[in-house]
Amino acid sequence: MRIRSLGVIDDAVVELSPGFTAVTGETGAGKTMVVTSLGLLLGGRADPALVRIGAKNAVVEGRITMPEGASAAVRAEEAGAELDDGALLISRTVSAEGRSRAHLGGRSVPVGMLAELADELVAVHGQTDQQGLLKLSRQRQALDRYASDAVAVPLAKYGEAHRRLRAVSAELEEITTRARERAQEADMLRFGLEEIAAVEPRAGEDVELAEEAERLGHAEALASAATSAHAALAGNPEDPQGVDAATLVAGAHRALEAVRSHDPALAVLADRIGEIGILLGDVAGELAGYADDLDADPLRLAAVEERRAALNALTRKYGEDIATVLAWAEQGAARLTELDGDDERIEELTAERDALRTELGGLAQALTDARAEAAERFAAAVTAELASLAMPHARVSFEIRQTDDPDGVEVGGRTVAYGPSGVDEVELLLAPHPGALPRPIAKGASGGELSRVMLAVEVVFAGTDPVPTYLFDEVDAGVGGKAAVEIGRRLARLAKSAQVVVVTHLPQVAAFADRQLLVEKRNDGSVTRSGVKVLEGEDRIRELSRMLAGQEDSETARAHAEELLATARADG
Repeated sequence: MRIRSLGVIDDAVVELSPGFTAVTGETGAGKTMVVTSLGLLLGGRADPALVRIGAKNAVVEGRITMPEGASAAVRAEEAGAELDDGALLISRTVSAEGRSRAHLGGRSVPVGMLAELADELVAVHGQTDQQGLLKLSRQRQALDRYASDAVAVPLAKYGEAHRRLRAVSAELEEITTRARERAQEADMLRFGLEEIAAVEPRAGEDVELAEEAERLGHAEALASAATSAHAALAGNPEDPQGVDAATLVAGAHRALEAVRSHDPALAVLADRIGEIGILLGDVAGELAGYADDLDADPLRLAAVEERRAALNALTRKYGEDIATVLAWAEQGAARLTELDGDDERIEELTAERDALRTELGGLAQALTDARAEAAERFAAAVTAELASLAMPHARVSFEIRQTDDPDGVEVGGRTVAYGPSGVDEVELLLAPHPGALPRPIAKGASGGELSRVMLAVEVVFAGTDPVPTYLFDEVDAGVGGKAAVEIGRRLARLAKSAQVVVVTHLPQVAAFADRQLLVEKRNDGSVTRSGVKVLEGEDRIRELSRMLAGQEDSETARAHAEELLATARADG
């Protein structure tokens, strides 16, 4: 990794060993920034307060060698990243204003993409993770993770049934708790449908009646106009001397007919005038018929207005026109059918809910059995690891219990509470020495014991669910003496199958590392490229001496440091 302008680090390169790398240095020298940097590369939260004072942004760049065929590599390439000779280049930039950018294999990606890859590539553990292990939910998750498919398969089936049960229960509750509202809605729909059915409107009837009402309301004026127009076209019998359009057109036609044979152009005009005469005759006939058929009956007008009033009563309530009213009636009838079926639906949902409860109880029992079997193996494996971590008489066990709940599901003859992960409460217990009663690790473990339990759990995970890299941030806190030596030895063994990076204050741990990095500040309080260096030979002995006695040149401390290194090499 290359780290620039992050915390106390000005510009430094951290070269990690393929095996076990220990990061040491004085308190406040910037060791934690190594952990923070890796966290940023893995999609961790960007805090602008980490940007070095005076800098515009902090930058962390890393080169991760990908395991051959790793799904993380495939996922990265799907996101557009390019591998560099089997390695993935990652960079993260955090500005002083709080903006954050991420790049993967030369391609800009969302920060969440880095977090997706992190789960497969690196396991980060620090004192906050130890505190997390005190939570019952985390202990259950740890057990489920260890059990792998033995729990994952029944848990998936249980989860599906649980989601279905929640959906059915929610629908059932909605129907039953809103029964009054739904009954009121049904009554309103029923009244409206009956009111519409009583009127029996036809599509477009309102438009037709409006036109008829307009015509009937002006019948006398319409009749007079039609009669006058007819007289103008065809003549008035009461005025035989009057001149009408038909007579004039006929005269014009006769005049042209007499000479049409002398000029084809005039013949065409004669034909057109003949067509006009025919059209005038047709229109005059229709005007006469219109006047004769026009009904000025006031009773009919009253009937039309009464029908329109009935239709308007519907449009005021159910739509702007009759077409909309008919659409409302169709939708209302469908909704009423649904509401009238509530009783039947309640019966169906109740039966389905009860069946799902029974099914869920069976699946929960299978899940409990799988966890119980895995818990024995997990506890035995962690107990064996604790023996190699200077806790030879400690015993770890799991308590798997359920809580009675009258609204729960039946499991093993009891009605117990249930949730999305089953009915089990899983608690990790520790008996640190013979004769001690197993107690929850939150109450029965000291800080040093909790550190070793955490390490033991991770070592067990490494054998069943390995990741390429483990980072431990002072996971050895609260430990010293022989226990510290055993932790160093166990981390070295873990490093034979994975890359292990440990930030530590303990020389007993650092001595077992394949590579030891020293983080040290300059006089101005910053860490530069030269401030992170690989310790070898005499330099490593001096640093271990400082860690042991606070004095690099103490002969006693030097002798102890050399002994530690010799012990670690002999063990390797």
